[in-house]
Amino acid sequence: MTRTLPYWRLSGFYFAYFALLGGVAPFLALYFHHLGFSAARIGELIAIPMIMRCLAPSLWGWLGDRTGQRLLIVRLGALATAVCFTGIFLRQDYLWLAIIMALHSFFWHAVLPQFEAITLAHLGERSARYSQIRLWGSVGFIATVVGLGWFLEYRSLDLYPAAMLGIMIAIFCCSLLVPAPQRVTQQEAGEQGDGFLRQLRQPGVLAFFLSAALMQLSHGPYYTFLSLHLEALGYTRGTIGLMWALGVLAEIMLFMVMTRVLARWTLKQLLVGSFLLASLRWLLLGTLADQMMVLVLAQLLHAATFGSFHVGAVHFVQRQFTAQTQGQGQAFYATLSGLGGALGALYAGYSWNTLGPTLTFVLASLATLLAAGLLICRLRGDTSGRDGELSAGAEECDTGRTDAEGGADGHAGRIPGR
Repeated sequence: MTRTLPYWRLSGFYFAYFALLGGVAPFLALYFHHLGFSAARIGELIAIPMIMRCLAPSLWGWLGDRTGQRLLIVRLGALATAVCFTGIFLRQDYLWLAIIMALHSFFWHAVLPQFEAITLAHLGERSARYSQIRLWGSVGFIATVVGLGWFLEYRSLDLYPAAMLGIMIAIFCCSLLVPAPQRVTQQEAGEQGDGFLRQLRQPGVLAFFLSAALMQLSHGPYYTFLSLHLEALGYTRGTIGLMWALGVLAEIMLFMVMTRVLARWTLKQLLVGSFLLASLRWLLLGTLADQMMVLVLAQLLHAATFGSFHVGAVHFVQRQFTAQTQGQGQAFYATLSGLGGALGALYAGYSWNTLGPTLTFVLASLATLLAAGLLICRLRGDTSGRDGELSAGAEECDTGRTDAEGGADGHAGRIPGR
């Protein structure tokens, strides 16, 4: 019997989690710049959470698979994130901020991979509905980007850490509302003989993870310096916030039709297309961002560089790893993404003032072209989102039935927002 999906509780957590990212991605560099740090130091401070993303997920993923207590890990990680972050109110010198960035992000990056596994466990055979839950994270991102951008137009950046702490507390509170998924038994999971490492050695899997690292590396200039780049080009902070929001709005619109996209194209086609569009996006941002219409187009391409790539990646990991190694699979994806993100932030920090914004974004464009070539050569052509549970889930999602908590069991048809 299919269990009722806790749709709004899962969605609420994603809303809060990505609301925090909406405060970090556009405004953390501005805050460090406000404190007087150079571009190189800003790049180093932003790279630290990325480095923790390389270390933390694998440890927490192994622990989650070993104990089965994923939800407990999520709750403790969310609480520890907020507690560690409070240290930012004590001092703002470089060394102290580096310690705070390392401590709070070590626990923050424990949260999402385990929650992804929890969400997929709740979905079961309805995995095509993942994008309809995940899109609420984009709504949270937009809410913070627009709201905080407007707020910082009129208030000092000194208030920025307090706003971030408030969102961290909200993440912990939302985690308390999420029910634990049904435990997967030995029989349901199938034999464990393959193991995580054997699954990792399947054709194309390592190529996929390397390409994921390259995608995040290419985002280094974007997440680290886009706000400063646009501010230098004459855009106001309010406009900058709206541009960030526009990118995530495009992502939301894609999520709303993602089940149909997965039913039409293979995962290989989806991933390769995302990389090619990312290459175009970085070139536009590096050369023509001073023209508003080009900037708008570049931000609309966020639907591909994050939206379609992330959904495709989550589905790829789910299909390649067994139920009892999902935590490690999602964690390894987060780890390689973190490694790429850390290297991206570091190279952007060092090249921004030496090579300039244009060449920095050109390097990002070349990284995504390399990743696209890698997937074309190494990823199996039959990696498909059109068969099995994905297409079945897509058909059910289009029936228009509702499945909110306490409602009838089925699939939500048109869910507004993320």
